[in-house]
Amino acid sequence: MPEGDTVWNTARVLERGLVGRTLTGSDFRVPALATVDLTGCQVVESATRGKHLLLRLESPAGAPTGGKRQTLHSHLRMDGSWRVYAPGAPWRGPAHQVRVVLRTAGAVAVGYHLHDVALVPTDAEDRLVGHLGPDLLGPDWDADEAVRRLRTQPDRPIGEALMDQRNLAGIGNLYRSEVLFLRGISPWAPVSGVPGLAAVVRLAHRLLMAHRGRWTQVTTGSLRRGEETYVYGRAGAACRRCRTTIRRDVLGDRITYWCPTCQPGPAPPGSTRPLRP
Repeated sequence: MPEGDTVWNTARVLERGLVGRTLTGSDFRVPALATVDLTGCQVVESATRGKHLLLRLESPAGAPTGGKRQTLHSHLRMDGSWRVYAPGAPWRGPAHQVRVVLRTAGAVAVGYHLHDVALVPTDAEDRLVGHLGPDLLGPDWDADEAVRRLRTQPDRPIGEALMDQRNLAGIGNLYRSEVLFLRGISPWAPVSGVPGLAAVVRLAHRLLMAHRGRWTQVTTGSLRRGEETYVYGRAGAACRRCRTTIRRDVLGDRITYWCPTCQPGPAPPGSTRPLRP
């Protein structure tokens, strides 16, 4: 699933291709919006809220709803993407996965395999994103509030709590795994037993901020292929610090990666590894 920084970068791609331009055509290939025509609307902003994309539009002045602001919402989930092409250029993605097409005189934005596509009044965006916690990449970021929300469920495993977008919005599986490794915390440790919870939150914020404008996600400092992360995606490989075999386990409904030696504490059910204090 794309992390918050990938969604933020996608919003910048849409911003460069669409913002300030008038739509010359639209095509929605989702049942709920199949008859919607946004021709004549001006794209005024491309924004994000956590992992949600918000494309804000304004109706043309001469229309019955002239000046009305609407927001086109989409979520990438595991496999969605937006791509922007020059008019007439071939589209590189699978045609059967196209969900939204937005055309201007200078660009064509194509949304592939998008999820939760909706069109709502801009002043009603909270219907879709109001439940989210502080946005790690947004102007509302508040580390203290994120920590407060995490602590409301003291017995919950920290690995689950970090992925709950109601606590802090934007963190995904990659950063969850890497942050906990870097802080030496077992993903199964209860929130109440995590030392320096504020430091965990600050590190997550710092890592995502560092990747705004960068598509390659790197936590090790190395851009060489296969060396970008410490534990994420490295099950069965040797830990870069201690040479212990990296583990891959299910936590909640997601896979997580961890080093049993560098991240002491509670282990997943069925684990036989010794626990260290």
